[in-house]
Amino acid sequence: MDERQALAAFAALGQEHRLRVVRALVTAGPDGLPAGALAEAVGVGATNLSFHLKELARAGLVLSRREGRSIRYRADFSGLSELIRFLMRDCCQGRPEVCAPAIAALSPCCPPAEDTARA
Repeated sequence: MDERQALAAFAALGQEHRLRVVRALVTAGPDGLPAGALAEAVGVGATNLSFHLKELARAGLVLSRREGRSIRYRADFSGLSELIRFLMRDCCQGRPEVCAPAIAALSPCCPPAEDTARA
């Protein structure tokens, strides 16, 4: 991710409903949510949701898939990971303890692979 892409992502996330959409889709996991359920979860109408989803997709944060007559949306975890990587890429400058709190914040939802194998 370059700076231009990061700016587009942050601009998209800088709006209340879009941030709620991304958080709802992250919570929903890789299966995502149908448009109607997402609109209800975020508290916006279908027309407004469509507008916000278009901006989030353009920023590389949301993906969609047609299922019959409806559309299912999901977080683009790759795009979100790239955004986090962009922020943290130059972290620490040889001092890993500086980044430890950010890494620890992800640990509850994303345990290392060896921990999930034992679970």
